[in-house]
Amino acid sequence: MIAGFDRIRSELNIPTVFPDAVLQAATDAVVAGPQIPPGAASTVIDARDLPFIAIDPPGSTDLDQAFFARRHGDGYTVFYAIADVASLVAPGSPVDLEARDRGLTLYSPDLRTSLHPESINEDGGSLLEGQQRRALLWTIEVDGEGVLGDARLERADVRTRHQLSYQAAQAEMDIAGPDAALSLLREIGELRQAQERHRGAVSLALPSQEVMYQADGSFAVLFDESLPIEGWNAQISLLTGIAASRIMLDAGVGILRTLPEPDDRTLGQLRRTASALGVEWPRQQSYADRVRSLRPNTPETAAMLSQAARGLRGAGYVAFTDHNPPSDPRHSAIASTYSHVTAPLRRLCDRFANEVVLAQCAGQAPPAWATEALGELPSLMGSAKNRDRNLERAMVDFMEAIVLTPLIGETFAAVVTNVDNDRQQIRIQLRDPAVVVKINTSSAGGEPIELGSEITIRLVGTDPGERRVNFVVV
Repeated sequence: MIAGFDRIRSELNIPTVFPDAVLQAATDAVVAGPQIPPGAASTVIDARDLPFIAIDPPGSTDLDQAFFARRHGDGYTVFYAIADVASLVAPGSPVDLEARDRGLTLYSPDLRTSLHPESINEDGGSLLEGQQRRALLWTIEVDGEGVLGDARLERADVRTRHQLSYQAAQAEMDIAGPDAALSLLREIGELRQAQERHRGAVSLALPSQEVMYQADGSFAVLFDESLPIEGWNAQISLLTGIAASRIMLDAGVGILRTLPEPDDRTLGQLRRTASALGVEWPRQQSYADRVRSLRPNTPETAAMLSQAARGLRGAGYVAFTDHNPPSDPRHSAIASTYSHVTAPLRRLCDRFANEVVLAQCAGQAPPAWATEALGELPSLMGSAKNRDRNLERAMVDFMEAIVLTPLIGETFAAVVTNVDNDRQQIRIQLRDPAVVVKINTSSAGGEPIELGSEITIRLVGTDPGERRVNFVVV
């Protein structure tokens, strides 16, 4: 199986090691300790007294964020520590140039292809439990309704008190006192979710496939099932990204994550699809409101959710300078302007965006090395996102073929989640095992197959090497 993973990485030109010069430069930077980047403000505050909590998947060592909050009047003060990668990665250094080539940390079932060498990503730059680290400290005011207030960013020395998995954090939250940071995370997260609904943001409850490592050493394809705390934790990152975008727009320079509104043609198609599926969609109800309320608990709504994802196409990065922002700077799914700033260990653009925000908060011009990189970042990030999608799809396809091989000849119940325009192919979804594949409609003997219908299919063959499975309709 590992050989299959290696083959996919080779086909997609996914690096598995760092050049020696990059490894040495990273080690030297960690040994030297954090440095103020060229052209940046020199002030570093001491925030080691704040009892930060890092909440991440089990076993994570590349910790980008740590959270703390306290009540402030009728509202809250959110403290969000972000890994200060720029203090360890000098502009133009071998580590910087390699990171620009990679763009993102990529995840395979058996291997993490990090954006930076381990000495930075999993040690010197990571907000590990009990370790003093240089960080970027967001201080964000949120009122009693969850509305974003003042926000500022400073360099700071911090210490993470606890690192918890999502499961452990959820369990602690359920017994924590009302003023504990985890309890406040729930309160703030729920308020921000209410604000999200008020803004008209889009949230798709679409199950995603993941290749997961099992306790017995095997791998399995499963549908991801999120805990409530994951949504509340994500709201803190979204809150920060919204605050960052506003600061950059005020500064007249930065990089935004944008998504256009779905056009009238797409919305018309989706309404016709809902009608064909028998999914109620009142004329006065918006796309965002209808999609947010859908759950994949019937064949019809599962198919509708799959179709609704068409309204979220076209996300990208847009850089701007000289107070010349894009004509449409918003991210339609978030229903706000938004920027990526909370994952600099895993995402290239965050390092540069944060330097722009830091400078604006310090009342000075951003460093030239940061603004000079803005022009190429949308292209670099676009290429990296494509590699990420291709890797994820290839790994899932491979594992689907592996998981299904012992089941050749068996029949399965499936839901039709897409029918292509010429009706030659359909996409179907199985619940167990967690499989989403396309099959040719010719196997149905000419019988029409409708979107949202439940069908029975038989597995007639697999080819793990080619990452293919072959079903026929019975």
